[in-house]
Amino acid sequence: MAKNGPITKSAAVRDRGVTMNDVANHAGVSRTTVSFVLNNRSTANISEETRKRIIESVQELGYRPNAGARALASQRSDWYGLVTEIVTAPFAVNVIKGAQDQAWLDRRFLLIAPSDQADAVGPNQGMEDAAIEKLLEQRVEGLLYAATFHRGVHVPKSAHEVPTVLINCFDADGKLPSIVPDERAGGRVAVERLLVAGHRRIGVINLDPQIPAAVGRLEGARDALAGAGLELDPELVVSGYATADGGYEAACEILDRYPKDERPTALFCLNDRMAMGAYDAIKERGLTIPGDIAVIGFDNQELIAAYLRPKLTTVALPFEKMGALGVRTLAALTAGQPITADQQLVDCPLLERSSV
Repeated sequence: MAKNGPITKSAAVRDRGVTMNDVANHAGVSRTTVSFVLNNRSTANISEETRKRIIESVQELGYRPNAGARALASQRSDWYGLVTEIVTAPFAVNVIKGAQDQAWLDRRFLLIAPSDQADAVGPNQGMEDAAIEKLLEQRVEGLLYAATFHRGVHVPKSAHEVPTVLINCFDADGKLPSIVPDERAGGRVAVERLLVAGHRRIGVINLDPQIPAAVGRLEGARDALAGAGLELDPELVVSGYATADGGYEAACEILDRYPKDERPTALFCLNDRMAMGAYDAIKERGLTIPGDIAVIGFDNQELIAAYLRPKLTTVALPFEKMGALGVRTLAALTAGQPITADQQLVDCPLLERSSV
């Protein structure tokens, strides 16, 4: 006799873990019949009354299917794996949100295995290999591989065992499909906005000149200027190397290089952190934004862009859309469907605030 009363048969079953045999015994049917009902076997000739009795037994006993066994039997787990270094990034976590939301719509679930935070070379390779192995052990149907910043990556060989899609990065070996931001179009829309506002002498605070974001965004800026019959003055392009301090120093260099009547009237900063530094340089010289100098950033790092004064007009990196498209692409691959391109570009929208 238990302290609070007798132990019922169903309670005792739950205590030791409910099996499919327990459900069959409780419902008075065979284990095979229970399996047919739980797996929605449409060809099985099972009455509605029997189905109802089995479902009621499942609910009363608290039975949960063994996902691992079901995956072995069906070769499907309904799980996608996401290996990523971005779980602590301030704004790139929207990749995870987009992927999770799309997976849920597709009745799939995301298993997330973080790799070590990336440095200048890349993530911790040993931790990344282990993360992929753990996901494969769970019999995921496919993998998403997401990076903090747009770059070429070498994906561990084990990732090739299942369909794999790269997000915000691309396969340096050219074997796996990828989803990346359209950096060139983003740079073009930023400078087009400045041109529409009447600016013709535009300075550019660049990232590390070698990385894909810098190359694409600068090409987009040149495209926009060429469309207006202008050329980008190389003297107005200075690298700030992605930091606020670098943006400050680059803005100082550009602003102090020219007399007042030759100074640029707008700055295109290739990320928001550099724009934040540029704000300080502009204000130190007694200039106003956007009255004397307009500023556009890139990334839409909200903790910066929305809280600068004036608020920063910027081009957003489409992390959430890239995550969702990654899942849709992976779903097509796991279903054996062809995909339209090895690399898919996602538009980077302009977000208007007050700095232009």
